[in-house]
Amino acid sequence: MTHDHDLVLRPTVAQTAAALNPPAGRTGGDLVVETLTGLGATTVFGLPGQHALGMFDGLRRSPLRYVGLRVENNAGFAADAYGRITGEAAPLLLSTGPGALMSLAALQEAAAASAPVLAIGSQIPAAGLGGGRHGYLHELRDQQASFRDIVKSVHTVRTQSQIPSAIAAAWESALTAPHGPVWVEIPQDVLLAETILPVVTAMDATPEEVVPRPELTAVAAHLLANAERPAIIAGGGVVRSDASGKLLALAERLDVPVVTTFGGKGAFPWEHPLSLQSWLEDRHTTDFLEDADVLLVVGSGLGELSSNYHTFAPRGRVIQIEADAGKLESNHPALGIHADARLALQALLETVPERRDPAAPERVRTVLAEVRDRIAAQDLDLEQRVVAAVREALPDRSPSFWDMTILAYWAWSAFDARHPNTMHSAQGAGGLGYGFPAALGAAAADPGHPVLAVSGDGGAMYSIAELATARQYGLDVTWLIVDDGGYGILREYMTDAFGEATATELTRPDFVALAESFGVPATLTTPEALTADLTKALATPGPSVVVLPALLRMFEPTHL
Repeated sequence: MTHDHDLVLRPTVAQTAAALNPPAGRTGGDLVVETLTGLGATTVFGLPGQHALGMFDGLRRSPLRYVGLRVENNAGFAADAYGRITGEAAPLLLSTGPGALMSLAALQEAAAASAPVLAIGSQIPAAGLGGGRHGYLHELRDQQASFRDIVKSVHTVRTQSQIPSAIAAAWESALTAPHGPVWVEIPQDVLLAETILPVVTAMDATPEEVVPRPELTAVAAHLLANAERPAIIAGGGVVRSDASGKLLALAERLDVPVVTTFGGKGAFPWEHPLSLQSWLEDRHTTDFLEDADVLLVVGSGLGELSSNYHTFAPRGRVIQIEADAGKLESNHPALGIHADARLALQALLETVPERRDPAAPERVRTVLAEVRDRIAAQDLDLEQRVVAAVREALPDRSPSFWDMTILAYWAWSAFDARHPNTMHSAQGAGGLGYGFPAALGAAAADPGHPVLAVSGDGGAMYSIAELATARQYGLDVTWLIVDDGGYGILREYMTDAFGEATATELTRPDFVALAESFGVPATLTTPEALTADLTKALATPGPSVVVLPALLRMFEPTHL
């Protein structure tokens, strides 16, 4: 009997000849880029450095497109966004020591948001490894240790023959649900040495799917079919697994109200009669979800932001579908189903009978009306007008990337992401500086749609150097900078907690003049002109900046 794993593809005569006579002048760096090409990569991000030059020289002989940013952390954010938009592993090429360490905050965001980033870093020469103090430039006692707590997996290379297998294993790890960042490191001398190994050809590193156990989906289907007041929380896992269509079908089959988390924006139609939208930082929504006798949580770990800062206490039976086994029942007891959201929802659709609840849309309307009344009582017309202006200007299928700024916090709850996988923010790890470099990565991934980045003035200063990147590559990103004179949300937090704020006020540049000095057109706008100015900027190819001086406030929290 012949088994599938017994079958080995035999090389053709031409392939054998090519393997026996590889081109001269290739190095370990060529093996890196050949492996990436063989796995299906088309674009790489990064920043060159002394120990990594072998990889970057290999790019010169490869079909890979290189997008180089000015700071390693920003290159990581760009790769993160590329991975989110395409669902492919985004290669990120880094140098040793300071270059590698500068990427850690971006890789933390990729890990928190399940974005597939394949980080490949160089190392000092192999003779210097092992923890001794040899005095090499950029030397760390254990570089891997800095990454091991952040990434999904670490892959080390010590010889050229290990390069293809290590990168392929990392690629598979990054794309196994839940997606995430991985780390590969290769010594400088291995990258620079000439190689006699054959050119790397197509490689298969297709990850295994995370399939639900049928006995668990059978129980879940029974609970949902017999529930009196079911509800669904849809998280980022629904978006990442391209399961929004299946979520809609299940909600309509069962007449179940759906709320999307901030990471799950766009997973369910905003104006649908069963849509509770995304008002998770609201006690009315929290009360509704707590009252559900069966709560289906799909693709969310019910972390801090998805649980109204851990004040959510469900009283009914919870069913949790999650590809990250570590998140199963990590915050609430549940019927935990370890599975890709798409596969689990498909299993439920094949099992659950129809359930009719004519009162469900009215209960949804009641909650949304209570939310609107609460916001309306707080004199926040400016903030709502700015959110509405951005929504009106942004084409429906254009991606948007939001930094950690007050307008983004409003958008988490109030912005209608009209399609899945079009609204992204740094709410996974919560670091500043995400919006603009991430938008550049998205523009590199899909040049067919203009991309919007949104930052405050404080966050903008983290990535202002990337205006040069946007100009160099002609990336179609419009950057909206809301200038409120400092770290606005921290100003609010400190004032509320201590009566006054410290270290939140900032000296800023003239953002319009600064952008224009990079050759990027810029506009100073007002809330009244914002829609028109954003619309014009988004319709003009290439990078642009729109600056809005405005002091925005957050709505009152309900978790305190």
